[in-house]
Amino acid sequence: MSNSSIASVQNNKGTQGINKKLTWGMIAIFIFMVGDGIEQAFLSKYLVELGFSVSQAALVFSVYGITLAIASWLAGVLSEIFGPRRVMLAGLLIWVVFHIGLLTFGLGGKSYTTILLMYGLRGFGYPLFAYAFFVWIAKVAPSAKLGTIMGWFWFAYSGGLGFIGAYYPSFTIPHLGYMGTLWSALIFIIGGGILGVLMLKGNSSNGSGESNDSHNGKFKNFIKGITIVYENPKIGIVGIVRTINTSAQYGFVVILPIYFTTVIGFSISQWLLIWGSMAAANMVFCVAWGYIGDRFGRRFVVIWAGCIGSAITTLLFYYLPLAFGEVFWIAVLVSMLYGVTLAAFAPLGAITAELEPKNTGSALAIFNLGAGLSTFVGPTVVGLIGGGTNIEATMWAFAGMYIVGAILSIYLKVNSKERVKTRIETVVE
Repeated sequence: MSNSSIASVQNNKGTQGINKKLTWGMIAIFIFMVGDGIEQAFLSKYLVELGFSVSQAALVFSVYGITLAIASWLAGVLSEIFGPRRVMLAGLLIWVVFHIGLLTFGLGGKSYTTILLMYGLRGFGYPLFAYAFFVWIAKVAPSAKLGTIMGWFWFAYSGGLGFIGAYYPSFTIPHLGYMGTLWSALIFIIGGGILGVLMLKGNSSNGSGESNDSHNGKFKNFIKGITIVYENPKIGIVGIVRTINTSAQYGFVVILPIYFTTVIGFSISQWLLIWGSMAAANMVFCVAWGYIGDRFGRRFVVIWAGCIGSAITTLLFYYLPLAFGEVFWIAVLVSMLYGVTLAAFAPLGAITAELEPKNTGSALAIFNLGAGLSTFVGPTVVGLIGGGTNIEATMWAFAGMYIVGAILSIYLKVNSKERVKTRIETVVE
């Protein structure tokens, strides 16, 4: 970052020791992700009601996941080249344009090809916006408290995407319908997007001055987002573990709305409240696990609470509602337990930054790529196993993936020499 950007951050401290721009940036992420998460818990069911099959619905999410994965990687790389603010602005514009196209020509016209195209291209939007901001956090946050601060990012991210994003349509669908609810997402996207872009004004400098000065420097930064996996294999492992992290979550949004409403017997509004409860627990524990990781070991939290914990709660998510039937509090409880364990992956971003302190943007590009790939892998697993008719096998597959993640995470030990000793103390005093 440039000296002017550092000074801007240092001179805007809030009352809790967190700079004001970062605080408002977190609020912007929260608002933006509300808009992005509105359709998550009901789009698959809506597509089925429009006459498409479960497999076709899964393919829609898979195509979305491919573009989202590409955009997630690009967010880190492009933030190094052009700065987070410009990348966030691009994400905002892409989201708005293709969401309007999705509603007008895709869902409105019941054109499956157009739905695939528009929803897929919209997938470039939110990663460019949210993950560019995530890169900025990694550059300015102090090493000792990086896990906690990133936990606050995931609090805002999950709170918008899953918590409010799920609860909001449970109240609006009965009054506005599916389409009216989807149109209202633009209010949150535009509001949060403009706020986020404004908050990073003056803090959009690149990670390296070289990338500003020459095409060669930009090309080197771009290539670094690929070669870093070979130069530091631990970053490749991070990408795999991050993919495993939320693959089940994105698979769940395809199969569980159908499972809970047709097999268990809940209404769509009840299901949205159940899913929203998961997000509520997740957002709170993102901060809690980040703090615990900073104090007692980030890798320990990821392995035992994140990977092993999520493997267990994934199976409980299927078997407990099946055993107890239409008992609402049981469904809410197991949903929240999954949210708690899912949040335990929050320290993984801090581990990534400390594994590559000199190439943070490139390392986080791989981290972000894993986040994006999970939106593709989850629905793809559902489609390959036939989740609509074989939900039990699908849940076991996701549980098995978490066990693999636990094994891989053993190798993510951060050597003390890799830690950042000169990281600028600009966010928390």
